[in-house]
Amino acid sequence: MRILVVNGPNLNFLGIREKSVYGAKDYNYLLGLLEEKAKQAGIVIETFQSNCEGEIIDRLQKAYYDKVDGIIINPGAYTHYSFAIRDALASIDVPKIEVHISNVHAREEFRHKSVTAPVCTGQIAGLGLQGYLLAVDAIINILQDK
Repeated sequence: MRILVVNGPNLNFLGIREKSVYGAKDYNYLLGLLEEKAKQAGIVIETFQSNCEGEIIDRLQKAYYDKVDGIIINPGAYTHYSFAIRDALASIDVPKIEVHISNVHAREEFRHKSVTAPVCTGQIAGLGLQGYLLAVDAIINILQDK
């Protein structure tokens, strides 16, 4: 089983940016969590991060050709307005989980709307980095139930 984790803008600044919102753990810590989860679950987790919308779309399209089994995406601010990322996600027929470290529904009004969530299987928000691990479990369970 192969899962792609896509992180959007500013996720590479974990541990630097707004620690009161996103926590003190850095991006490498997140990568380590995912690497350990992959080992425990006996799966492959590939990670990708970009601050550029086009690069995220290109990676999602490549995921189609790579035949990944599932996608976890934290589109960052693109969540709220990138119809292009939404369309790329909609083009790929695999389980897709949208993850947000903070509880976007308890923050500024503009963060309440996700244009990408409707084309995802589910959304996890507000559980910190643990949300990524829960998303991995969700995809594994969805695929095993097929």
